[in-house]
Amino acid sequence: MPNTAIRRFDLASWRTTACLSFGKLDVAAATAPAQPFWAELLSTAVGDISLFDMHTAAHSVSRPASYISTADTSFCKLSLQLEGSSSLTQDGRTCHLLPGDLALYVTQRSYTLDYPGQQHSLVVHFPERLLNMSPHQVKSITARPISRNHGLGKVAVPLFEQLANNIDVLRGPHATALVHSALNVLVSVLSSELQAQDPVPENLLFTQAQAYITQHLGNDELSPHTIAAALFVSVRHLHARFAAEGLSVSTYIRTRRLECIRTELADPLHTQESIATISSRFGLHDPSHFSRIFKAEYKESPSAYRSRIVHC
Repeated sequence: MPNTAIRRFDLASWRTTACLSFGKLDVAAATAPAQPFWAELLSTAVGDISLFDMHTAAHSVSRPASYISTADTSFCKLSLQLEGSSSLTQDGRTCHLLPGDLALYVTQRSYTLDYPGQQHSLVVHFPERLLNMSPHQVKSITARPISRNHGLGKVAVPLFEQLANNIDVLRGPHATALVHSALNVLVSVLSSELQAQDPVPENLLFTQAQAYITQHLGNDELSPHTIAAALFVSVRHLHARFAAEGLSVSTYIRTRRLECIRTELADPLHTQESIATISSRFGLHDPSHFSRIFKAEYKESPSAYRSRIVHC
């Protein structure tokens, strides 16, 4: 349930809250501060996405590699600077964020955040799988600033600014659908950043395969063989290209299907449709098989997930 009351913290309680929300972290106040550390937080959760509206004094946050377990679920954190400034370092890059800038980072690799003075920011915390990108692609777009003054950032940043301004009313399935829509816009912006980095990418085949899979999720015949045939490459070459991205073709297809089904289960526009109807639309026609793989992926049944989202 949303926590729509502003909570206030000293350094010790802020450290505890940050670790509970984002995993084990080192949190340190600025050296020789002019006043004791303080923080204020307004937060809410919509489905599997959490939003944190934070006002804080100067401090730093780090997540060293020693705190990270390969068994942990990988999450993304989007940081939008609203007032003040911050610096984010991950994957060998450091970006400096001013008001109207946002950047992405992941919890499964070490990172540092430095807030040199009083600041106000929005952090959106969500599973990495919602990006629908390979690990290699995600690593290419971390710690890269997106500005509300340039390119598609003119569209994406105001959406998240509005989420920050209205965090107290984000609840229920309609809010879940709204926040997912904002994340979809973010994915489009990040994808354009990838293309800008490499207009003729070496992994063009992988990008083409991703698009083909997304367009044909409802096709019962979708498989490595049909994808390879459509793209005029060998099945072996297709598998090799996915392996280079840290993925397998079959796993990617299954994950995309499950994510699309999960999104529609939470969408108020589809509340009158049965779970079987929705899963069949994305190529999973056996209810027992679908329920089994959904629960294996998300640790709850499709019906339990739908009920939880509708009543949150």
